[in-house]
Amino acid sequence: MIVIEIDQPGPSGALRVAERAKPEPGASDVVVRVEAAGVNRPDVLQRLGMHPPPPGAPDIPGLEIAGTIASVGGAVTRWRPGDRVCALLAGGGYAEYCVAPAAQCLPVPKGLGAIDAAALPETFFTVWTNLFQHGTLKAGERILIHGGTSGIGTTAIQLARAHGAEAIATAGSEAKCDACARLGATPVNYKTSDFVEVVRAATDGRGVDVVLDVVGGDYAQRNLDCLAEFGRLVQLGLLGGGRAAINLGTVMRKRLTITGSMLRPRSIEEKGGIARDLEEKVWPLLTIGQVRPVVDRTLPLTSAAEAHRLLEAGEVVGKIVLVT
Repeated sequence: MIVIEIDQPGPSGALRVAERAKPEPGASDVVVRVEAAGVNRPDVLQRLGMHPPPPGAPDIPGLEIAGTIASVGGAVTRWRPGDRVCALLAGGGYAEYCVAPAAQCLPVPKGLGAIDAAALPETFFTVWTNLFQHGTLKAGERILIHGGTSGIGTTAIQLARAHGAEAIATAGSEAKCDACARLGATPVNYKTSDFVEVVRAATDGRGVDVVLDVVGGDYAQRNLDCLAEFGRLVQLGLLGGGRAAINLGTVMRKRLTITGSMLRPRSIEEKGGIARDLEEKVWPLLTIGQVRPVVDRTLPLTSAAEAHRLLEAGEVVGKIVLVT
């Protein structure tokens, strides 16, 4: 089969086309004939040598796929060859075939094809667990979402609104702000406006209930300043750095909660639990079209390096999907 390997840590050109033997499923796994694979920021970090796969995971990048099950392990009871699924992976998605834990597979939602389905798992698993399990976002609350046109951002805006919350989203251009507005968020161009002041004005000085942040660094204190009493800062990424100076008095005075998580190192059991939550509570929203993945463009699997270049250049709204 054709796969995309990382020759050595480095720029997008470090990705190369190679051939490997087709994988075999473990007892609790399935092998999927990959039709489409989503491209995500952690793939870029892995290519740069900054986000290695967990022990036992393939060295091939790719955290989400959609396709048709080719074979199943002996302990698998739900899935059969020929079933169409999308799946969250610990790695291995940039390939014509991949192994997926059966617990981390979900049926392709009715009305969606492989391309849309491949854009679901990584961002929907991440947003669901962080926004609703850790961030405890509720109807009637307000949320500030940084990186509103990223895969995480476009998903978070839609899920927040679908659950009755009001979203404010930051983006770095007027075109991207327009994209956030079309999804139902109040946009803030962080290059021309101070998002702290915009949040204060939009909430009559109260602040938002949740901040979903992928930046970190010097955004940390500003995020705390945006929060209302009993607000929650949910940290998903560290594009601006992992160290920050904050005023703990702000946390104490407002009774704030700071939390965050990483998805990739979690156990199969934990990820399987998130999958079942999504199937019950989010997949119906996809079926009726209330929530949709935002796919910026598709590229052939062999053009993975170009996909990474575009993602790093900030030229993407939503997701890039590789097709086999």
